[in-house]
Amino acid sequence: MAISYKDLGLVNTNEMFKRAVSGGYAVPAFNFNNLEQLQAIISASSELKSPVILQVSKGARNYANQTLLRYLAEGAVQYAKELGCNHPEIVLHLDHGDSFELCKNCVDMGFSSVMIDGSSLPYEENIALTKQVVEYAHQFGVSVEAELGVLAGVEDDVVAEESHYTKPEEVIDFATRTGCDSLAISIGTSHGAYKFTPEQCTRDPKTGRLVPPPLAFDVLEEVEKQLPGFPIVLHGSSSVPEKYVDLINKYGGDLPNAVGIPEEQLRKAAKSAVCKINIDSDSRLAYTAGVRETLALHPNYFDPRQYGKVARDYMIELYKGKITDVLGSDNKLAQLD
Repeated sequence: MAISYKDLGLVNTNEMFKRAVSGGYAVPAFNFNNLEQLQAIISASSELKSPVILQVSKGARNYANQTLLRYLAEGAVQYAKELGCNHPEIVLHLDHGDSFELCKNCVDMGFSSVMIDGSSLPYEENIALTKQVVEYAHQFGVSVEAELGVLAGVEDDVVAEESHYTKPEEVIDFATRTGCDSLAISIGTSHGAYKFTPEQCTRDPKTGRLVPPPLAFDVLEEVEKQLPGFPIVLHGSSSVPEKYVDLINKYGGDLPNAVGIPEEQLRKAAKSAVCKINIDSDSRLAYTAGVRETLALHPNYFDPRQYGKVARDYMIELYKGKITDVLGSDNKLAQLD
């Protein structure tokens, strides 16, 4: 028997996105794989009274176990209330679903939102697959994100050598025929911690650090003209903070030329129709920095809580910064406590 996300205390993205588009901010979509990440996400979003999307990739779902995920999501809602957030708005979202069967299974297991990623398929096949998922998910009030255009980079099972910008002239036809609730577009963001090759970047003459190429805001603006007010999603939007990369490298890591999306560009995007911004690699970097630093400074530690706590604190700091300084989603819950 299918489990309703409403029974778990979750919400879908529909009202959340309407408010974000009209309010000129974006909802954070943070990927998580383990308990520390989940604790950090709920801690930061609850304190700052921000709506939040808990994202689970196909790989993370396999790693964590789908039954445990259901109870973790239910527990996250209760944890938010314990932290003083009496009316949390938490979405459990499948990131980069690659088949109808996977999306259906997530809907049946209590997810409140799913993404069907048919962006690597021919246009008509993408439409057909997305429409199939929409028709099933909407029976249960589950919102559906689709993707048009291809992002470069690597994220779990999603691998693409090069990006293809979304074609603005296709978006009306795609959104109308599929009935999707939000649309992920490609404007130059990229998956992973190596979003751009050194050849694609310039170097800051003072610091020697890589400076990535700007996002294609002209494409975004044209999409907004075609679909005014329609919720747009940006994937691959980690900024790859230098301080975490530097910590990792200082304590035995090897992340040369890791570079992400500058936060000022994400701020600009968040003020547009972009109402969901996906962040995964930054959390991984903060987590790994905390673990590496702690174990390097305390080689006698072997209790996971000793380094897990530091990793969690680093992620809380990261998430708070994203919510307040980049996305502007703090104090945006429908019912403020």
